[in-house]
Amino acid sequence: MTSDPTVLFNPSLVDADISRAWTLPAALYIDPAIAAEERQKIFSRTWQVIGHHSQVSNPGDYFTTQLSGEPLLIVRVADHHLRAFYNVCRHRAGPPAEGCGSRKLFRCAYHGWTYNLDGSLNHATEIEGVQGFRAEDFALVPVRCEEWFNLVFVNLDPNARPLLECLGQLPLQAQRFPFPSMKLFERRTYEMKCNWKTYVDNYLEGYHLPTVHPGLNRELDFNAYTVEPYEQHVRQWSPIRGAQSGDASPRRYHQAREGLTTDYFWAFPNWMLNCYPDNVSLNIVLPLETERSLAIFEWYLPEEDLESEAAKAAVRFSDEIQIEDVAICEAVQKNLHSRSYQRGRFSVKQEKGVHAFHRMYAAAMSP
Repeated sequence: MTSDPTVLFNPSLVDADISRAWTLPAALYIDPAIAAEERQKIFSRTWQVIGHHSQVSNPGDYFTTQLSGEPLLIVRVADHHLRAFYNVCRHRAGPPAEGCGSRKLFRCAYHGWTYNLDGSLNHATEIEGVQGFRAEDFALVPVRCEEWFNLVFVNLDPNARPLLECLGQLPLQAQRFPFPSMKLFERRTYEMKCNWKTYVDNYLEGYHLPTVHPGLNRELDFNAYTVEPYEQHVRQWSPIRGAQSGDASPRRYHQAREGLTTDYFWAFPNWMLNCYPDNVSLNIVLPLETERSLAIFEWYLPEEDLESEAAKAAVRFSDEIQIEDVAICEAVQKNLHSRSYQRGRFSVKQEKGVHAFHRMYAAAMSP
């Protein structure tokens, strides 16, 4: 199957009518050329979660990270605004900052040029005699940076829409969960032998709950599981069933009550919030190679619950689900190479979220 983008990415790649639509071609999950194009067209043009407010809560607090191969520096400046820059010295590309911590100035580890927290050049060493040198020409290059729900986002596209515009109704839907007041309990990473889209496809449907996640299926009302696609995100939610009469199976939530739900929010292209009654987990999936991805999980709980057995149980429960997801995603990834498979069809009832993702993906990748 061709991976020519002019053939693959066109308005009819994924029909707007789910009853007529076909899934993305298998070639898009296994072709290194497609993975390289995704870096430029998707991961360099969308809002990406790269940290948490607690890492940069005070002026001078900073951390460094990478996004789409670009080194980044995030810092809280004196007026409490959050700023982001390419972590690249304008002299000869050394690193102005490393790791994380608190600073009043950043000093490049290569030749000692120093930068103020706002990115302006503070001092250039041994620069005497250089004609036409102007400090303002050598400030760190800024990157778009915003915060929501105590999460730190950056976007490498200087012309991108503001974060809240891209999130649409997600902030309103998620605000009933007390995530901003929660504290980080644990962070785990899972390296997976699958394309990042394989993992997202799996996340965006509850269709596989009865077969892949029997433990989670006992907690949720599968018949009431609801998928709601929006412009740039998908909300999935289900009432929590609670223990049933005569059911001796171990349960996370023993009593159901009105409005007790679990909500799963996914935002294009690659981050998720899993909102349970007693905890929220942040989930980010990053492409490492064409068929290798990294899932990052962070669990947040109310501060008073951090040392509780319930906190440990929440992580164990989520870890069990993730291990099950990794196994099925890796099996699917292998089978995407089969000559017997090119594209599939969607369940109109169960796979609205996957269909929405494929539409968003095709639009983002169009020439």
